[in-house]
Amino acid sequence: MPNPTDRARVGQTELNVTRLSLGTAPIGNLLQEVPEEDAEGAFNAAFNAGVRYVDTAPFYGYGLAENRVGRALAGQNRDDFVVSTKVGRLIRPGRRTGSEIYDGDKSFYLANPEMCCVLDYGYDGVMRSHEDSLERLGLDRVDILHIHDPDDHFEWAVNGAYKALDQLRREGTIQAVSAGMNQWEMLSRFMDNGDFDCFLLAGRYSLLDQTALPEFLPKCIERGVSIVLGGVFNSGLLADPKPGITFNYVAAPQELIDRAIRMNEVCEGHGVPLKAAALQFPLAHPAIATVLTGVRSAVEFEENERLFRHPIPAAMWQELKAEGLLAEAAPVPNNEEKTS
Repeated sequence: MPNPTDRARVGQTELNVTRLSLGTAPIGNLLQEVPEEDAEGAFNAAFNAGVRYVDTAPFYGYGLAENRVGRALAGQNRDDFVVSTKVGRLIRPGRRTGSEIYDGDKSFYLANPEMCCVLDYGYDGVMRSHEDSLERLGLDRVDILHIHDPDDHFEWAVNGAYKALDQLRREGTIQAVSAGMNQWEMLSRFMDNGDFDCFLLAGRYSLLDQTALPEFLPKCIERGVSIVLGGVFNSGLLADPKPGITFNYVAAPQELIDRAIRMNEVCEGHGVPLKAAALQFPLAHPAIATVLTGVRSAVEFEENERLFRHPIPAAMWQELKAEGLLAEAAPVPNNEEKTS
């Protein structure tokens, strides 16, 4: 069975990340407030379990998540951790509008209400973003910088943000250049227009969605680019498939709900929680370096860590494929006990 503390190399860099890693969007008060003691507990549980890669972003809580990461890492051996954050959104005083709002005037992140984010994928803006992040984190360096969700701003990101990150890498300030998105198509375009070490791909390689499998992941292997994989539960559908649940952060269509429910039935038939299958499945692909899981508390992290280790028989994967619930070409974990 997989070990969350095993390491994988990031691209052609000297960085090695743990196979299970910690995302901090929920700790930034995503859709609900997280008490400070719960956030501290989540970090402590992850660190005690041997997780040594933490991902964050200025947008997560308008600086709150980065502040919390900084407090959690204070006193730790910095050389033992890989830390990534993101660029493309500057956190500034002001009123929130547009993509920051999900319900009337209610923000996605229930924190720092006097602050808003300003999109800036320009060279100078990215350099300012990096400096601001270091200040909030209380660190002298981050290891990976992701260009954050530049879906409608490809040219701006390539001509501005990428050049800034490439400069920081050449100076030795950062070790890896990346972009993070909920789609693979633009990440593929980035690969053709720059020298990227890794990408943060969310939701597009999971038990329910293997759209990245035929073209994108083979291209990553060919180019020596690693994937930090987020969204393994597809924003809730693979955690608790039921009517009204979300997929890709919107209401899931009935067809996908039915598919997830059938997957759950197959998994349960083999004594495997659906969430365990969702956590373990992606790491069988050689392009995937780590699975990034966001949690709000020690209890949530401990559940993920336990499910990450849950034994899964080969027959379960075979049945999922036989029923057409999993792409035939998708590699699956080999959890069979080895004998000498």
